[in-house]
Amino acid sequence: MAIQMHSIRNSVPTVAVIGAGFSGLLTALHLLRAPSAPRVMLLERGPVFGRGAAYSTDNPDHLLNVRVEHMSAFPDQPKHFVEWLAHKESWSAHSGFVTRGCYGDYLQDMLRQAIAEAPPGRLLLEADQVMRLVRLPGGWRLHTQMGREIEAQAIVLATGLLAPETAPGAEALLGSPAYVADPWSGKPAAPAGAEVLLLGTGLTMVDVALQLAAKGQRLTALSRRGLVSKTHALNPAPAPAPPPLGSPRQLTRRLRGAAQGQDWRTAFDALRPHVQDIWAGWSLAERRQFLRHLRPWWDVRRHRLAPTVARRVATLQKHGDLTVRAGRVLAFTEGSGRVAVDWSPRGTHEVRRLTVDLVVNCTGPAGDLTRTDDPLFINLAAQGRVRPDPCRLGIEVDSLARPVGRDGHVDPSFFAVGPLTRGAVWEMTSVPDIRLQAARVGDEVAALFAPASAARHAV
Repeated sequence: MAIQMHSIRNSVPTVAVIGAGFSGLLTALHLLRAPSAPRVMLLERGPVFGRGAAYSTDNPDHLLNVRVEHMSAFPDQPKHFVEWLAHKESWSAHSGFVTRGCYGDYLQDMLRQAIAEAPPGRLLLEADQVMRLVRLPGGWRLHTQMGREIEAQAIVLATGLLAPETAPGAEALLGSPAYVADPWSGKPAAPAGAEVLLLGTGLTMVDVALQLAAKGQRLTALSRRGLVSKTHALNPAPAPAPPPLGSPRQLTRRLRGAAQGQDWRTAFDALRPHVQDIWAGWSLAERRQFLRHLRPWWDVRRHRLAPTVARRVATLQKHGDLTVRAGRVLAFTEGSGRVAVDWSPRGTHEVRRLTVDLVVNCTGPAGDLTRTDDPLFINLAAQGRVRPDPCRLGIEVDSLARPVGRDGHVDPSFFAVGPLTRGAVWEMTSVPDIRLQAARVGDEVAALFAPASAARHAV
């Protein structure tokens, strides 16, 4: 294949945004709004721009887990999404929640509008995967899977979460049609009436269970603690004042105390605007203590299900279509087209065997940079341009969301947005958090090309 070079010398500065899901799209839109707007190039390896994995689903049971009034893409326009919905005739809400596919339509509408309104050549869409980056004097060169070379003056990593790691003990199943390593890379499929094991009981499990149960599969979900996400209240009460900040243990006690005599959800909602400050105030030891001991209980209460979805899950369990177990897998053995799963119930040494037709990894997205097989991050780590954050939640970034290199330094033209930056702030997977970060990063990147700073941007 002949190599194609996109040169941007002697022209409008170019910012390459790698990833065109929610994080990348919002960053691009903020950059295009800037007074000294650079050229923005959105690079997406997936089949669709503007949706990302979360909002590409067309399953009507896959609802947002945040109410519509909190889902505006723009922090300075809190009613933006609600007003967009008001002009749509076909949408319907389930107790204040809409489908994720509907939200994907919203994002793509904004992308179409940006394409229509941007000056010619100012917003470019490139359907390609970035494999490696090379630092140049005054800029960067991107090498893509299709053999192209693209030059830019600044980079924003917006790739979303890393693909799930191999489930513990499932190495023997890699490559087998009986094992789905990443349920978001394709729709898990099995014959009607098949027995399916879902490894994990979090939000990914719920999505896969709703998808498979509709086709008549019988499902068993297994995780160490067997915890399933709680549900939102039908009529949420106003959040009280948050409890004082403190260590993870103190915070837990105060949350329990605040929940006495009222819906526990209000105590969690009161913390919502303060979570990043709480995380920043904890030592590394306290953060690790939280992740090791409290995270599972936090996740199921913090990231709740829409009431409609919770009722569907409860119905599946009541009718025996979904069984949730607490325990750990001991071994997988494949034979005759089926998989024998030896597992031990939590708190026992008993060994049980479950035989299934399909195993789906629902453990959720990975965070440990040292265990990824993503070629771009392997390349960046080898160059020393990124390093894992101390809690192995993503990549380490500074206060301006610039990746910290192996030597502890940052590059002024290199940024990251979205879930990759969780290690610095903890909460960075939902729209209310990402939209604020995307706006801040957009401002920082645009400032690089403002007249007052252009002279300082030479590297």
